[in-house]
Amino acid sequence: MTVSIGIDVGSGVVKTALFRVEGGKPEWLARWDARIRQRDSFTLVDESIAFVLEEAGLSRDDVDYIATTGEGESYQGATGHFYSMTTHARGALYLNPEARAVLDVGALHGRAIRIDGKGKVLNYRMTGQCASGSGQFLENISRYLGIAQDEIGALSKKSTNPEKVSSICAVLAETDVINMVSRSIPPSDILRGIHESMAERLIKLLKSIDVREGLVMMTGGLALDAGLVKAMQDGMEKQEMVAQVASHPDSLFAGAIGAALWGAFRHGKLQVLGNFPKAS
Repeated sequence: MTVSIGIDVGSGVVKTALFRVEGGKPEWLARWDARIRQRDSFTLVDESIAFVLEEAGLSRDDVDYIATTGEGESYQGATGHFYSMTTHARGALYLNPEARAVLDVGALHGRAIRIDGKGKVLNYRMTGQCASGSGQFLENISRYLGIAQDEIGALSKKSTNPEKVSSICAVLAETDVINMVSRSIPPSDILRGIHESMAERLIKLLKSIDVREGLVMMTGGLALDAGLVKAMQDGMEKQEMVAQVASHPDSLFAGAIGAALWGAFRHGKLQVLGNFPKAS
């Protein structure tokens, strides 16, 4: 039996998942997430570890492996670190074994990953430097519109006449939105237009790594945005793609899940060799 903790330190949120793996079967024992909001991310990591251990009724001595991913590489308490492509791939497969591609859309970027049935990364590509396809851009827009983030998806889905956002540059796109507001365009149509623009870019990203069929699992914070998921589904159908896109209530934790599971796997391999580090 292996007890492992996976910690995904993102640009905006820290996510932590605690797993017990026995006989190759993973059991998710506890989870934790919090927005960073100018706080020290590694202090939040320490808090998250304490929380999930208490939630599961375990102590630090019970933990065999602490794995980080994302921006958590320099966390001193980790046993090892895994690249976020591999953790999101493994986490997506845990959430839906049918997944053959991953679309990770976080605070600062979007990333398309093509995987096989075992979670091996076959190809990947990220969006460019511009932030207009990211969660941070959408958060800025929602703040300008005076709309809570958890209201964005439902409001977007109510749109009857989406207003196209012409620019792929975040700064210019925000200028587009300001002009829309001055023309009394309803917020639902503005948000749907933004979602369609983002979906168009993300679909191009999927095509660039030759994702043509199978299930595309959305991960990261924006996987919980029902408006973006709907825009992705509609956009892929419009382009007659055979591939289907899906999300999961726990998509936010995909990176942390993958880190925990890869950590447990690595610990098992090292244990066989008789040379493995213990989580400190």
